[in-house]
Amino acid sequence: MKDFVQNIDRRMLLKGGAALGGGIIASGMPLSQVIWAAEGKVLKVALQFDLASLDPGFTTSSYEVNVLNCLYSKLTHYRPGSEWGWDLEAAEKIEQVDPTHIRFHLKKGIKFTGGHGEVTAKDVKFSFERIIKHKSSNMSDLGSFDHVEVEDDHTGVIVFKTPYVPVWSITFPYAVGHIVSEQAVMKTTADGGNFGMKPPAFSGPYVLADWKQNQYTLLTRNPEWSGPKPGFDEIRIVPITDTKTAERAYLAGDVDFATISLDSLATFKSNPPPDTKVEEHPSLRYIWLGMNMDNPKLKDIDVRKAIQWAINVPQILDAAYAGQADVATGIIPPGMIGHREKALVPPEGDLAKAKEFLEKAGVSDLQLTIDCDNSGIPSIIAQTIQAQLSQIGITVQVNVQDTGSFSGIGQESEGDRWKDLQLFIRNDSSLPDPYYYTEWFVKSQVGVWNWARFRSDRFDELNAKAITIEDPNERAKLYYEMQDLMEESGAHRFLTNGGTPVVYRTTKIQAATRPDGVPLYLNFKPA
Repeated sequence: MKDFVQNIDRRMLLKGGAALGGGIIASGMPLSQVIWAAEGKVLKVALQFDLASLDPGFTTSSYEVNVLNCLYSKLTHYRPGSEWGWDLEAAEKIEQVDPTHIRFHLKKGIKFTGGHGEVTAKDVKFSFERIIKHKSSNMSDLGSFDHVEVEDDHTGVIVFKTPYVPVWSITFPYAVGHIVSEQAVMKTTADGGNFGMKPPAFSGPYVLADWKQNQYTLLTRNPEWSGPKPGFDEIRIVPITDTKTAERAYLAGDVDFATISLDSLATFKSNPPPDTKVEEHPSLRYIWLGMNMDNPKLKDIDVRKAIQWAINVPQILDAAYAGQADVATGIIPPGMIGHREKALVPPEGDLAKAKEFLEKAGVSDLQLTIDCDNSGIPSIIAQTIQAQLSQIGITVQVNVQDTGSFSGIGQESEGDRWKDLQLFIRNDSSLPDPYYYTEWFVKSQVGVWNWARFRSDRFDELNAKAITIEDPNERAKLYYEMQDLMEESGAHRFLTNGGTPVVYRTTKIQAATRPDGVPLYLNFKPA
């Protein structure tokens, strides 16, 4: 949700950033001169984001977690494959004692580097509780977490204020679940706060050997690692935010694994490069049109409904994704608890019905703005919506902004820009639990991430209740209703959940990903 890294449109040319292609990176130096070769096996991958923090409690992007997985240990980790699940990692055993208590027992012999000793239950306690103490923006991933009770060096009990079902799908296997050394962090930061890009100790199979901003990240084997030996001696990670550039880097042999754009998928499938496997994965993202309900021009629900019904989603997806993305039925994607079979407003909309809503509102010659970031796809979506709304007499001005500016446009903490916000395109990341989709639309998020300023007591009630229900069928019913409430407000038009196609070189690697195509480097193996 909190990262705004997007795919670049097929018509966008190479611009700045970490530009690869033909063996050359942005610095102008051949890749082989920038990252030295190892004696053994090397994994070369493209990452859609440059690192800003390697502190698990203070991550700035979902892409950083791909690297954290290699550097630290967690109680559990996501299982690679096509079905969501988890396996034990640092925990030898973990069990739900009752709805608010989870007991874990750590494996013995997992060590922190730098002489900081064995991973203990005290380190687990420190890792979780520092996130709350320092009010990290990642606090929500801990849900109703309260504290950890240490029973002995390897055993502890994680205590929640109220039942929190997403602990198994978000808290433990994702970012905040990584265990850091209390001794090392306190020595480095004094107060246990954010250590950013200077990790004081590692406990995973790899260590950070080198990092050059906007150029590369180099991971090498951790000599103190006593667990299963990973498949590669080095992992070379190159930040390439432009998927078209990543495609060129793959074709040039600079990387052996990359995410490609949806509009390139058909070409890669019909004419794949030599020794290449192309995989299609569903995405956890959700791309949608929002409307600021507090803006004077959008206060009337009939105006908002007119906009909803004027939008033809398949036309948008043809223009933005070359028809390679499926229509969304809500914010929650297929294959997840709470995914609706269909939206309340049909995908194609209905222009006649849209005009009826406008007439009911008594509005004519309406002029609106639609804001989006400059990463390519959102601007195509905005321009398509601009054309569609013109068919019912609404004039729309498209405002394309850089990602940094756009990310704060609906936030009250950034000033008064939110008051002028009208229509906007959002492309948000998420995690494999429906809670991570709905939590941003509660009333307390108005002026933070709830840019539509949608308010519903019933929605908040359902959101709080849903995380306490273990039965997936009963839980799903609550998420169906929550998405209905969002759509009935007129402030949301769901577009697509996108997709995550990836390519990798079969002569070099056997890739392993989460069900959504996110790479799990520790599970990669040499060909």
